[in-house]
Amino acid sequence: MRSPDGPAGAPLLEPGRNVWRTGQATRAAILIDAAEYFGAVRSSMLAARHSIRVLGWDLDSRTRLCADAVPDDGLPACLGPFLDALVRRRRGLRIDLLEWDFAMIYALEREFLPAASLEWRTHGRLRFRLDGRHPAGASHHQKVVVIDDAVAFVGGIDLTQRRWDTSEHLPADPRRVDSDGVAYPPFHDVQMVVDGDCARMLGDLARQRWADSVGAPIPPAPRPSHDPWPAGIEPGFQDIAVGIARTVPATPETPLCDEVRRLHEDAFAAARHSVYVENQYYTSSIIAPVIEASLAADEGPEFLMLSRRAESGWLEEVTMGVLRARWHARLRRADRHGRYRLCCPEIDGLAGDCLNLHSKVVVIDDRLLLVGSANLNNRSMRLDTECVLAIDAAGDARVAAGIAAVRHRLLAEHLGVDPARVAESERAHEGFFEAVDALAGGRRSLVPIEPDVDPGVDSLLPPDQAPIDPAEPIDVARLVGHFVPPPRRRPLAGRLWIFGVATVVLLALTLAWRHTSLAQLLDLGLLVDYAARLREMPFSPVLVIGSFVLASLAMVPVTLLIAVVGLVFGTLAGVCYALVGAIASALAAYLLGRLLGRDAMRRFAGAAVNRLSRKVARRGIVAMATVRVLPIAPFTVVNLVAGASHIRLRDYILGTLIGMGPGIVLTVVFIDRLVDAMREPGPVDIAVAAAIAAAMIALAVGAQRLVGTDDGSAARA
Repeated sequence: MRSPDGPAGAPLLEPGRNVWRTGQATRAAILIDAAEYFGAVRSSMLAARHSIRVLGWDLDSRTRLCADAVPDDGLPACLGPFLDALVRRRRGLRIDLLEWDFAMIYALEREFLPAASLEWRTHGRLRFRLDGRHPAGASHHQKVVVIDDAVAFVGGIDLTQRRWDTSEHLPADPRRVDSDGVAYPPFHDVQMVVDGDCARMLGDLARQRWADSVGAPIPPAPRPSHDPWPAGIEPGFQDIAVGIARTVPATPETPLCDEVRRLHEDAFAAARHSVYVENQYYTSSIIAPVIEASLAADEGPEFLMLSRRAESGWLEEVTMGVLRARWHARLRRADRHGRYRLCCPEIDGLAGDCLNLHSKVVVIDDRLLLVGSANLNNRSMRLDTECVLAIDAAGDARVAAGIAAVRHRLLAEHLGVDPARVAESERAHEGFFEAVDALAGGRRSLVPIEPDVDPGVDSLLPPDQAPIDPAEPIDVARLVGHFVPPPRRRPLAGRLWIFGVATVVLLALTLAWRHTSLAQLLDLGLLVDYAARLREMPFSPVLVIGSFVLASLAMVPVTLLIAVVGLVFGTLAGVCYALVGAIASALAAYLLGRLLGRDAMRRFAGAAVNRLSRKVARRGIVAMATVRVLPIAPFTVVNLVAGASHIRLRDYILGTLIGMGPGIVLTVVFIDRLVDAMREPGPVDIAVAAAIAAAMIALAVGAQRLVGTDDGSAARA
């Protein structure tokens, strides 16, 4: 493969424009896959003397940092107990953990009450906080660990579960299980470790994020007299300048910082021969024009972009999956010379064949390497907080060789060969694609993918992708109203214990539906049988509505209850039962929230729910209808918050009816028509069911688009 020529030696990194700062690193290394990263970060943490600071999208105390071995250092294997034991062992060490405030809607997907295991039951010098300082719809997405301001790790890997894997990515690795012993598919990701001034700058970044989120500054670590560089990690780079690029969304107090966007635009525009990318998402309408221009030019680089074959789950497939298919088609149209490929790493014997690729890596020629947390989507460019490290060879052959070695190692992993064979193939072939194709076809290989979606689904999603992949904060205040009655200090005596018990019961039920035998009760068949028995009993309407209310208060998903009454009672009765049941359930929880009071809610519910409370006050009907349409929080939680926020009962009921009524009617009618179509399949029944399904999707998409375009704001995917 020929080397790039021309003005490639001109420096690309510009502090204050496409990077925040550049700092000298005595050593830097690329850590491929979490087995290597977790071992390295544990090693550096063991050497910590003054401070460990962690910024994460997700942190889980149950994460095993050494899943393939028993620790020989005398400390626990799991993150939470390990950090607690470490801070107790080492007097003077302080540990600060900052995790995105993921809100109650994500509670079932993450560790339950992480503060309990990472704050309440740990030493006082271990602090855990949730980062809730984001514009509406944004998230904290950085994955940064800084040890004594002397060594820092940045990349795509969170210290959480279902990340650990070796670079072998065995289809059936008994070590690749979560804390419940449940196996998960092979997982690929990349992290970078640096030391020196660059690590100290990343310490500044971590301290600033803590101060911005928590409101309390923390001092820098003293210059270290020891070396916390991870044992066994050989540096791939020595004595180099490393750029630090950030995305920090705009707030009323601070302007937008979009260094990550500028860095990616400049990187792709500077490519001359080869572009190698690993990324989870390819949807950015901000970055696509730069790549289009390069592909349309008569001469330019070959773009090899790696991704997973399919998105995670149906919802992502019909949202981000649709946008990826559009992005791919857009680049295909621009690719007049056959210089663009989208591939997935395939592993023989793996269910679904394709590796779950989560990394965020860009290698441009042999001159530029980017590793960080940013996806190639709009939100990573302007909305979420991100951090990316950049190494620019700028004509230095020594650094260029190190960058090429990273590409060789990554390609070797995905092609199932040694890195030396990749380097040899690149030397033997003129084109980048030719060099890769010469090694493809083994048990592990790179196979082209052509993401597409059903035209009907594609047509239902708006051409403007802002509702799914936003680049700007959601203007929730303007959307649902932010006027809140003046705070009223109400006595909490007599209410606190009620709210505490209610909170514990709701949380316990939420966990029980997922982790105990109660989950079996959510079987659709069992619920249908139960409803059918109620139908034959005296006073069945009262029993059905009462069961609907009790089940809703017990955190059974309201959508499931609506589906059940639709199946059992048909269209007319099903719609009536579902509407009355939903309103009655909403009213019961609303009254409970009113009884508990706003002060108690603020005390116990946390920042995320309190923000929701502020959105449903004076502009009652509009606010209530909006939160019924949008998936802001579970049904019962919304009801409790609405009661505590003192929204007027009339507005609450009307807003609930407006927001839920069309969806309930369409759901029940669809289920009834679908059952008829299954019993006696005919063209009319099938067409009616399909039309109703399309109407349901259109209603949801229309609502999201309305939210996303209100005064130019965008909804979060």
